[in-house]
Amino acid sequence: MSYHAKLVKGGKIVIPAELRRELNLTDGDTLVVERDGDSIVIKPGRQVLREIQAEMKRLIKKPFTVDDFIAERRGEAERE
Repeated sequence: MSYHAKLVKGGKIVIPAELRRELNLTDGDTLVVERDGDSIVIKPGRQVLREIQAEMKRLIKKPFTVDDFIAERRGEAERE
């Protein structure tokens, strides 16, 4: 579906109410603005966080806990 937004004074973008409701956007939500060539992509911050978390899960080859991390750092400190 296509929506029309308006750029108003001060460079503010007005996102149509219907789209805000569909995406569950409320006042104060963080939005991430990305440039994609000659286009602008606007994503809710929570969506970007989910994308980062999914990428991190993909990159971690084995389960890794906070205890594992601390033990690894202590081992490094002992070797120094």
